[in-house]
Amino acid sequence: MASLAMRQARVLALCQALYTSALSVDLTLTGLVGYTLAPDKALATLPFALITVASALTAIAAAFLIERLGRRLAFCIGGAACMAGGLVSVMAIWRHDFLLFCVGTALVGVFQAFARFYRLAAADAAPAAEKPRAISAVLTGGVVAAVCGPAIAAWSADMMQPLPFAGSYAVVAIFGALSVALLALAYREPPAPMHSAASVDHLPARPLGEIVRQPVFLASFANNGIGNAVMMFMMTATPIAAVACQHTITQGAQIIEWHLVGMYAPSFFSGWLLQRFGNPLMLVSGIALSAIAAIVALCSTSLPAFYVALLCLGVGWNFMFVGGTTLLTSSYRPAERARTQAASEFSTAVLTALATLAAGQVLNQWGWQGVNMAVLPALAVALVVTLAWQRRERLALSAAGV
Repeated sequence: MASLAMRQARVLALCQALYTSALSVDLTLTGLVGYTLAPDKALATLPFALITVASALTAIAAAFLIERLGRRLAFCIGGAACMAGGLVSVMAIWRHDFLLFCVGTALVGVFQAFARFYRLAAADAAPAAEKPRAISAVLTGGVVAAVCGPAIAAWSADMMQPLPFAGSYAVVAIFGALSVALLALAYREPPAPMHSAASVDHLPARPLGEIVRQPVFLASFANNGIGNAVMMFMMTATPIAAVACQHTITQGAQIIEWHLVGMYAPSFFSGWLLQRFGNPLMLVSGIALSAIAAIVALCSTSLPAFYVALLCLGVGWNFMFVGGTTLLTSSYRPAERARTQAASEFSTAVLTALATLAAGQVLNQWGWQGVNMAVLPALAVALVVTLAWQRRERLALSAAGV
């Protein structure tokens, strides 16, 4: 079972690589394209924010489509949305149409809603002890995107002259098509792991309100939701801030490249770290690294400071995301899977959408310093919720005599 689950996790890792590559093109260029097309420059980050808005609006439907149609067909629907989004974005640039460009990026957000379930699909198919490794294995696919995505964005920006950046969005469409082909040809959904007769498999589903009030679910959301929102809030503003600080577009792409390395390269060992040192230390380390990223960015706007800050932000996100996802998979019974995953992904996407929508406004009003000051209180909230869950776990173990 573990071997089969890990093989399918590697297929999903390739899908993750294609998804992250497509998203990194949007991340690198959409703020700049939005700035060029927007009638009001304060709306420059709106097209990128619509990726997370569309992801939020689609998250619940994606969860239930996965449950009803199966993961392979549902994930193919997501890849087709990416293909359509890339083509619509090319047309929008050709027509110099800001609203149509927003439609194209929103379709990529639909793809994101489905792709965010890749790691959960791998975790659900793996035995309990192997869940952290399965989650990390899927996220390793992002390393390819970390190295290649921003470089592809910069290389393809002039590919369809005289339409700057149109070639990059044509590449997004190609990534979507490759994702559909890979899922159709190589992905086979593993059977669910076998459990004993005394397991929670046979217990009835609880009300959703009871599930989300659990300390383990709240800690999961504090790290998945707040961690993702903080990361996207800073990352959305970074390319525009870097250019405003007299760095070049190419340097801005390189900053994002190092950030993506920080996000996904730790996946080669973060699952092992979680198993070796435990989830509480993993989560607190991730929160601390994210805070260090904001502090470094507050201290300097030099190019090395951008590199260090975004690298720390990426590693912090990885630790929070792997740890938070592992907590999420332990918060529900099999009969509750679709509802709980939908609630978690929807809430995370809504919070992230609000963060990306706010990024342009905060950057426009208070600058790069304001962006970094704003993330520290959010990280403090994540730390408090995580420590509260850890305390409850210790008390429960003490009461059980462990």
